[in-house]
Amino acid sequence: MTALSEPALAAATPSAKNKHRSTFWSRFCRNRGALLGLAILLVVALVVCFGPLLAAHNPWDMVEQPFLAPMERAGFAMGTDTMGRDILSGLVLGARISLLIAVISTLVSLLIGVGIGAISGYFGGWVDATLMRFTEMFQSVPSFALALVLVAIFEPSVNSIIVAIALVSWPPVARLVRGEFLTLRQRDFVAAAQLAGQSTPRIILAQILPNAASSIVVMASLMVATAILLESSLSFMGLGDPNLMSWGYMIGSARTVLRQAWWMAVFPGVAILLTVLAFNLVGEGLNDGLNARQDGKTK
Repeated sequence: MTALSEPALAAATPSAKNKHRSTFWSRFCRNRGALLGLAILLVVALVVCFGPLLAAHNPWDMVEQPFLAPMERAGFAMGTDTMGRDILSGLVLGARISLLIAVISTLVSLLIGVGIGAISGYFGGWVDATLMRFTEMFQSVPSFALALVLVAIFEPSVNSIIVAIALVSWPPVARLVRGEFLTLRQRDFVAAAQLAGQSTPRIILAQILPNAASSIVVMASLMVATAILLESSLSFMGLGDPNLMSWGYMIGSARTVLRQAWWMAVFPGVAILLTVLAFNLVGEGLNDGLNARQDGKTK
């Protein structure tokens, strides 16, 4: 058998990558729900990017009489709130804050969880036992209750909400990564890297972690959805940032007038519902797309 020359190998590598990408996309597209979720997220992304252009008013300004019902007057498709502020403008500009909190808190929790899980799963022994007991300490307290206490201690603000959500979200990530590392560290490519004299950080970051990335990506998409719900719940309890408009803040401000002005809570609630549903659907699609065994399944 003739060995491939270096130019031939270089030419074959991009085609292999393109084939892998097309296979991933074909598996992803089999899930109709995932395509629907992706479409919803694209709409939300456009709203976040072009929010200032879409909002007719400043969400904090009193622009009409309070409790104006939806479609009652031109230019106020979703009505006004207790202070005469335009709900549509608040919904559009609030998307940016809600998603910002969700994405940043998810990234922080991933950083913590992946770090602890990787160290625990790779080294094992007393290191694994110690880190898992530390993880269980966080899991022993209900996540929402712990987030509630943390925000109350540090005073409601975007920073305290992000920290609280991150601190209650990392334990499942750590357990997932630990399980992946416990399995992958026994593979031949890890032994080969050790024999080649690669350092432990390089083996963890360059050899094992990329092979566990698919599971982490799927979990991250679901964590963003959970973070949106947590932020909304905290705001509903009166622990949202009073200086920034978000979907959770809008629902929280409507909790005392739910019967009188149902639209104040319904519209941001529907926005949260659709966004969370979209992230969950995309997470299922990513799971299908990254799972090669789906190729053997029938539609």
